[in-house]
Amino acid sequence: MVWVPLLLVACVVAGVGCARLCRAALAAARTEDGDASAGAAGSAPELTVGEAAYLAGGPLRVTDLTLVSMHRGRRLFLARTGWATVVDAAACAADPLERAVVGALGSGGQAPIPAVRPLVADADSVRLLAERLVARGLAVSAAGRREVAAGLRAVRAGVVLSLVLGVVSALLVPAAERAPVLAGFALPLVASGLCLLIGRAEVYPYTRWASPAGQRVLAGLSAADPLTALATRGTGVLEPELRAALRGRG
Repeated sequence: MVWVPLLLVACVVAGVGCARLCRAALAAARTEDGDASAGAAGSAPELTVGEAAYLAGGPLRVTDLTLVSMHRGRRLFLARTGWATVVDAAACAADPLERAVVGALGSGGQAPIPAVRPLVADADSVRLLAERLVARGLAVSAAGRREVAAGLRAVRAGVVLSLVLGVVSALLVPAAERAPVLAGFALPLVASGLCLLIGRAEVYPYTRWASPAGQRVLAGLSAADPLTALATRGTGVLEPELRAALRGRG
């Protein structure tokens, strides 16, 4: 009966993982429902292009959108070599995101784009944009994403551990006694597997930037406008020169 303690370990790990995932999912759903109700009382969920960029791709997508918008407005020059240069700093003063870009470029007004992108993504203006979306129930909070992702990892760990301990236990007993061992380990393995399958369908949306409500709003946006297409679909819609500039691969 040396396999019984191993079975108990597998059951405990599987149970803890499933409980953690369920708790994280319920907390995320309650937060979204409450924020969505508060937002519905105020105004309809209309998005700016910057908000759409955050929901579709997070802070770095907002940064790319801002850089390209400034480049096309001749307030910033994005060189194919991967450098950004301020052209008209005064024209950027009214927009907090553009001010963040100018600040990230430094006093010289010029810097490599791969070094600028993370600085802008961490700026207060992007953080405030995210907080507004979370308050409207359209974005998942950072804490919610972390909890759900941790729950999914715990369930995956339960699946792997149940499988490994089941194989080890089966090898520790004679062949004639393996049937009850395998049947015992099937319980935590099936429980973790089912929890993971349900989580992929019901919980996985909470690992993204947009909540399910935000994803529905994104789905209704038209990509006819170039900046909206960039916000919702990413840099793949840009011309090769701008893609090379943003990635510093000129």
